[in-house]
Amino acid sequence: MSTDKYSVLLPTFNERENLPYVIFFLDEAFQAAQADYEVIIIDDASPDGTLQVAKALQASYGAEKIILRPRERKAGLGSAYMHGATHATGNFIIILDADLSHHPKYIPQFIEKQRQTKCDVVTGTRYVPNGGVYGWTFRRKLVSRVANYLAHIVLRPGVSDLTGSFRLYKATSFQTIMHHMEATGYVFQMEIIVRAKRMGLDVREVPITFVDRLFGESKMGADEIIQYLIQLWRLVWV
Repeated sequence: MSTDKYSVLLPTFNERENLPYVIFFLDEAFQAAQADYEVIIIDDASPDGTLQVAKALQASYGAEKIILRPRERKAGLGSAYMHGATHATGNFIIILDADLSHHPKYIPQFIEKQRQTKCDVVTGTRYVPNGGVYGWTFRRKLVSRVANYLAHIVLRPGVSDLTGSFRLYKATSFQTIMHHMEATGYVFQMEIIVRAKRMGLDVREVPITFVDRLFGESKMGADEIIQYLIQLWRLVWV
């Protein structure tokens, strides 16, 4: 087994049905990669009992594997990652959604890509051959495509999937970028990759298939779309 350790930052809100599955598949993925890991669950006071499920999973998998760092209220996705990162002990950080939209089965490919290239960031992309989206309505696909198209035209980021949120970072690179971050919500994902590229960090891509959540409801709303457009304009001047 490699001496590398991977800290998975997993923000949750009303994910009690999905959480046991994602933890099971994460454990399976790291066993396949023969890699050490920890999962830091950042629950934002979910009223559905997500934290209680997380505690049961901690008892099953062990406190060294499942780290609970809950917060008293929802404070934005980006701030959840920042909060979780302060408790990470790995030399790599992985972020993904807790609703199984990002299947952990791709993690061994992320790890292998990083080991081969020694890059700073590996990002999953839906928009290259062998990547894709399953289970979205036409409207949802259109919104995602338009968001990426606008970002490419305005920012020229040099990655094919700017709004994706399944990534592996060197912990040192992640912490460096965090010192410059402004966004705390959904647009955090876009800002962090733009800043990484503009700081000269090496970013590589791995194709993934995004699958719409099995349980619960999407957290994406009109407010997030408005934030995206505002932050897109701000990033022009980063």
